[in-house]
Amino acid sequence: MADLPGLTRDRHYGTARHEDRDYLVIDTGGFEPEEREGLVAAMAAQTRQAISEADILLFLVDAKEGLSAQDQEIARELRRSGKPVLLLINKMDVRHAVAELPEFHRLGLGTPITLSAAHGHGIDTLWSAIVAARPAAVDEQGDAEDLEAGPAIAVLGRPNVGKSTLVNAMLGEKRVIVFDQPGTTRDSIRIPYERQGKRYVMIDTAGVRRRAKVGEGLEKLTVLKTLAALREADVVLMVMDAQTGISEQDSHLIGVAVELGRPIVLVVNKWDGLDAHQRDTVKQDLERRLSFLRYAPFHTISALHGSGVGELYRSIDKLWKNSQRRFSTGELNRTLEDILVTHQPPLVSGRRIKLRYCHQGGIQPVTLVFHGNQVERLPSSYKRYLETAFRNALKLDGVPIRLLFRQGENPYAPGGGRA
Repeated sequence: MADLPGLTRDRHYGTARHEDRDYLVIDTGGFEPEEREGLVAAMAAQTRQAISEADILLFLVDAKEGLSAQDQEIARELRRSGKPVLLLINKMDVRHAVAELPEFHRLGLGTPITLSAAHGHGIDTLWSAIVAARPAAVDEQGDAEDLEAGPAIAVLGRPNVGKSTLVNAMLGEKRVIVFDQPGTTRDSIRIPYERQGKRYVMIDTAGVRRRAKVGEGLEKLTVLKTLAALREADVVLMVMDAQTGISEQDSHLIGVAVELGRPIVLVVNKWDGLDAHQRDTVKQDLERRLSFLRYAPFHTISALHGSGVGELYRSIDKLWKNSQRRFSTGELNRTLEDILVTHQPPLVSGRRIKLRYCHQGGIQPVTLVFHGNQVERLPSSYKRYLETAFRNALKLDGVPIRLLFRQGENPYAPGGGRA
């Protein structure tokens, strides 16, 4: 996390483990209960949702700033929840901070727990208080289940193309703040959830701006978090705006995802606002500029109205399954033999390039390793042919395939492995 105020705006879920028990921790943005409109009000709604979900509430106040009127407003709201509330006084490493302690008793939340989050002081005391305050019903439920089992879905796109609206539509709740202002998502937000008995993890990323517009501080952090989300993702939903078309920035983001070997679902949002001619134009533009992604599923949706959103899960499930498939060496070599019979590698300087052997080198992406002679001279056109042929033969619809080529004989054959 960065040491910048106002970075957290939505609910963030994390896990913690203490004394062989798992806990789910919800981090919230700044809470201003009395605010009625704008982004601050949307943040307050997110915090109230977190309060309703939690079993124990931790109210963190600042020893350096002392008691404020806003602290008193928050304390009143937390008391109304009827849930156990632990009052935490942070930054107790600040000189003279102890002098501020008596006034915090006026909040009526019991004896405060003093700590320094930055230095880890007082954390053991906090855990003891959490264990003591834990409702009996929570104990009966046992340890928390692994909430992050299932594919991680990264929602990617330029600012203000409707990513957060899509996340909310897919989750069926207002889980991520949607505010009519570009760039309201600053973090990459991980959201474990279930749908029709299947588990998923949604990663809502901040919009990435053009490089020329990315400065130091918050914007740079946003880009880094988006790239980190891509590395964590199992499936990428690339959201584009039907009304503005595909941009250079869209192409760049897709290129990064392809480079990382991530399965991509192309999602064109705001489709309902186009007439037939405009829709044909958008499709033609996508086919022209993303010809290297013809294998990727393509969906048109309206995130605002929910049309087409449910169909995305069919592609997500299929890509998740296909990207994890493993193949026996025998199956791959039989496939290679059939492909070579249909179309042999070309001649180079009068000698034919030989592909002698194939085996799987990994998953996510599915990686195929070929051994042969003169493989460094294999043209790109034939490599594309191999990729398409293996995808069709192995029924790897929608997912990228990474091909690696090694000079030499079959390393698994007797006496093999010579270059």
